[in-house]
Amino acid sequence: MSIERKVQLVEDLFHQLEQETTAFAKVSGMSCVSGCGKCCTYPDVEASPLEFLPWAFHLFLNGEAENTLLKLKKKNSSTCMIYKPLSIIDQGSCSNYKYRGLICRLFGSAASTDKYGKLRLATCKIIKEGQTDAYNSNLEALSKGLSVPIFSTYYMQLNQIDFHLGNIILPINKALKIAIEEVLHYYAYRPFPIFGEKAV
Repeated sequence: MSIERKVQLVEDLFHQLEQETTAFAKVSGMSCVSGCGKCCTYPDVEASPLEFLPWAFHLFLNGEAENTLLKLKKKNSSTCMIYKPLSIIDQGSCSNYKYRGLICRLFGSAASTDKYGKLRLATCKIIKEGQTDAYNSNLEALSKGLSVPIFSTYYMQLNQIDFHLGNIILPINKALKIAIEEVLHYYAYRPFPIFGEKAV
């Protein structure tokens, strides 16, 4: 399968998730605090290379892939390279929000399954404490069948696009690096993509 086709399938999955998270936000009344980037500053955020393939492909098309790869190789911090802090108090934003990964799209707007198979909202302390009433009522609604995106469901769908790239879970900057390398290796001996032609 071509890189263009994989990118399209990942973007289709993201679009589906966007519709689900928007619907969940309306029903739940919960949302991330504007300007908060605390979850992006954690050093142990992990992701798969496949969820950042659209980002890497975008960089490649804009002639920024090689330079970004060099920056990633030199980066000492484990904080996501795409995150741009605005202050020392965990405020900031994604520098490439349109191309953020699946983990970024799910956290705060989805549920994970605990070891007993019970759904629990995957959110942060800031939302739990700042939106306590909404959080507690949604926990109760979740046990009664509230519709919410589920981490494992989306990661399974991602794996179906490319099991190898979707199933490797790495520290986020390593995932970014592999995504760029995948695109660069693919086009090392292939012509620059021409859009409008059918991707195979």
